Amino acid sequence: MNITRIHHVAILTSNDLYDSCKNFYSSILGFKIIRETFRDHRNSYKLDLEVNGGTQIELFSFPEYKERASYPEAKGLRHLSFEVTNIETAVEHLRSNGIEAEAIRLDELTGRRFTFFNDPNGQPLELYEI
Repeated sequence: MNITRIHHVAILTSNDLYDSCKNFYSSILGFKIIRETFRDHRNSYKLDLEVNGGTQIELFSFPEYKERASYPEAKGLRHLSFEVTNIETAVEHLRSNGIEAEAIRLDELTGRRFTFFNDPNGQPLELYEI
């Protein structure tokens, strides 16, 4: 086994919210668009985004997207966390773009600060200050 890092994380959205999610991840969070592909046979998009020169996010749209079974404790991905160097600045950026974030909390195990917010689909996302 020769795993060196996480290559990508796949996120699902409905076709109706695809443009909102594309804007959210590229314009608001600032991830670079690598490529966007429309897949005719699936009536869906696949958007590849680069996160700061490393990990990628694959955003898939589907015409029959299904909601999470429960929130946030559904089977599978609980949340996705992004490192930030200044959590107040990051939260202010979200709020200036109309995105609400929870109150900043302290991780009692690491002493680091963090908060949660949601993408346009309600996918829980975390900011974690390094």
